[in-house]
Amino acid sequence: MRICFISRRFFPAISGMSVYAANLLRELVAGGHDVVMISQYRDDPAGSAVYGGGPPPEVPGVRVIGLESLGEQEVGQGRPADFEADLEAMVAAALAEHAAKPFDLVHAQYGYPCGLAALEVSRRLGIPNVVSIQGGDGHWVGTCCATHKQAMLAVLNHAGALIIGSRSFAEEVRDHHGTDLDRFVIVPGATDTERFHPRADRDIGELQDAPVLLYHGRVDRRKGVMELLDAFALLRRAKPALRLVVSGIGPDLEAVRERASDAEFAGAVTLTGHADYFAAAGLYRRGDVFVSPTYSEGFSNTILEAMASGLPIVSTNAVGVVDCLTDGSNALLVEPRDVDGLASAIGRMLDDGALRRRLAHQALEEVRSLYSWHAIGRRIQEIYAGLEGTEPDTAWTAIYDPAAVTRQTADPTCRFRAAPHLL
Repeated sequence: MRICFISRRFFPAISGMSVYAANLLRELVAGGHDVVMISQYRDDPAGSAVYGGGPPPEVPGVRVIGLESLGEQEVGQGRPADFEADLEAMVAAALAEHAAKPFDLVHAQYGYPCGLAALEVSRRLGIPNVVSIQGGDGHWVGTCCATHKQAMLAVLNHAGALIIGSRSFAEEVRDHHGTDLDRFVIVPGATDTERFHPRADRDIGELQDAPVLLYHGRVDRRKGVMELLDAFALLRRAKPALRLVVSGIGPDLEAVRERASDAEFAGAVTLTGHADYFAAAGLYRRGDVFVSPTYSEGFSNTILEAMASGLPIVSTNAVGVVDCLTDGSNALLVEPRDVDGLASAIGRMLDDGALRRRLAHQALEEVRSLYSWHAIGRRIQEIYAGLEGTEPDTAWTAIYDPAAVTRQTADPTCRFRAAPHLL
């Protein structure tokens, strides 16, 4: 099949969407598909601080088209983000590629704006579409304003197939928008279990003399990184040798940097900055315990990578986490935003070697058997095959009319118009 893959943002900064795309694209190419990826990117100072900036890198076997998100960058001139302009640019790029060589199917990451772009490409070309709901699109988009509510209802009710990573996340989206759970195809996240593996020079669960807690991913307070710093401060009172590595960039990097500079930490917090996915495997092997105090996830790639790396994990009873981690079975889980509980769980993990080894071994066994990209890639290709040659549902224009919605007619109250990097 010839596939048009529309990505919200594809690297250079670590993100769940980028990691998902990198692995899926590899599987599609290995499956013999002809793939074109259209990806947005930010190249302004504000966007670069969060996403790394610059066009997407090359992907072996894939034609990559980078589109600078000029509409989003309108915020730099003091104007609301023009998502509609960026959406039109994605559609135009897909139509131009189709004119050169026809597509059989379009697959979008993120319900808005990419999913809406996929529906419009399908409507104009008469080809089927697939939309992956992967994170903020399910957690927040459509709860922000009337325009995005209509856009998400169009996608959720009329996409040819809706892929989502977990049952708990599907239930959250249903609660937001009334979407029938039968509309979702649950395909869990996956990881490259060949790239991510335990250290060869140390037993699983063994601690270094100065143990290292690792946080890796988007540096965003919605991921619980501020609570982690507070919990770390509590832990260091009894464990002064403890160290914390915070890897990645994001909207709250400067807030984390400022907090980490407090005298109470005495240089015990290291911020690595920009995280390269292709070097991330080595980063995991620097840590002793992986901590993900997130408020919610679609399906956490970093947790799967930590599992595959043989790290014991402390995380939260949160949407998108509880589908792959179980407290006391393969991780320790606490409630989101519970600083004392987080500190207690990390302390327990550090103090109890038998517990640490048991949880890490169980997590490693599960990720290798359940979350390999070879199996997940095949599942997604089966979804494509089931849709091939079918007509798209175009009735969504009764909910969201793309010809009528512009920045001027969109709901101006949307918080993402002022802060599009959070979308």
